[in-house]
Amino acid sequence: MPKLNLPPLLGASLPELTAWVQTQGQPSYRGKQLHDWIYYKGVRSLTEITAFPKSWREQLSHVPIGRADIHYKAIATDGTIKYLLRLDDGQIIETVGIPIDNRLTVCVSTQVGCPMACDFCATGKGGFQRNLARHEIVDQVLTVQQDFQRRVSHIVFMGMGEPLLNLEQVLAAIRSLNQDIGIGARNITVSTVGIPGRIRQFAQHHLQVTLAVSLHASNQTIREQLIPSARPYPLADLLNECREYVEITGRRVTFEYILLAGVNDLSEHAHELSKHLRGFQSHVNLIPYNPISEADYQRPSRDRIDNFVKILKQQHIAVSVRYSRGLDADAACGQLRATVNQSSMSFRHSQK
Repeated sequence: MPKLNLPPLLGASLPELTAWVQTQGQPSYRGKQLHDWIYYKGVRSLTEITAFPKSWREQLSHVPIGRADIHYKAIATDGTIKYLLRLDDGQIIETVGIPIDNRLTVCVSTQVGCPMACDFCATGKGGFQRNLARHEIVDQVLTVQQDFQRRVSHIVFMGMGEPLLNLEQVLAAIRSLNQDIGIGARNITVSTVGIPGRIRQFAQHHLQVTLAVSLHASNQTIREQLIPSARPYPLADLLNECREYVEITGRRVTFEYILLAGVNDLSEHAHELSKHLRGFQSHVNLIPYNPISEADYQRPSRDRIDNFVKILKQQHIAVSVRYSRGLDADAACGQLRATVNQSSMSFRHSQK
């Protein structure tokens, strides 16, 4: 029997799976069966596929699909669930299921840890281990879908890690999420802190997904304070690359802006931000800071938030405020990180 010449099967397309079953001496229609059982029935082992002959199933017991185990989960009072998933090498990643009315959004991770070291983010405090493979990204969505027993409608690449530093696997996962699981491309958001040249590279793929750029500052000085990786990447260069993205794709850019009391939430910052974005095909998503124990930042008052919004609107900047869900499970934006030891487990999340 030929050996498996693919990585774990999860993330593989129907043509790839069909080609693989044929290398196993099986008819091509078994590829469609395999695809349906992996993506629609969520099997974790090929031995569970009763549509296959029993003798062949037994021969496939060594072939990995690529599903991770739920190591632990925390449920917030608003219904948000944060999952710790244990990967094959023992690493732990986090993903979050966020139910809102008729929508179920999954916040997926793309790396184990994060190399960007943003000062306000728990994930960045924990360091970086490795990139995730496409099956490890897709698995997060299937895990949430199965646990909630309802279809996932939206996906945000805003979990642990910087997606554009793992672009090849992220693109492969997006293809699978769109074509194999059936998530509409316009319901997928990819977030980035901003890596020189990577937004331009991402634009060349002409995807219909939403690009969300973690700005978090109205000038370079504050941005460097909050995001150490911004030092060699001036704000003006980042914004120019975002404008190129709009020109290439025809799609607007969402700018994520964490509001930190007394740091970047003053009227002068709102006016400064407005000057940068005037005439820009964009939308500003303001996120009041969610506290983590490792940082001393504070969430602004409601009056300060409302004033920031008022100034942007006066300058004709499209803006909205996102109040994060899952706060009491440490599953909100900026709180994602898994810490596991022999006696206890604590949870945090990535803020972008």
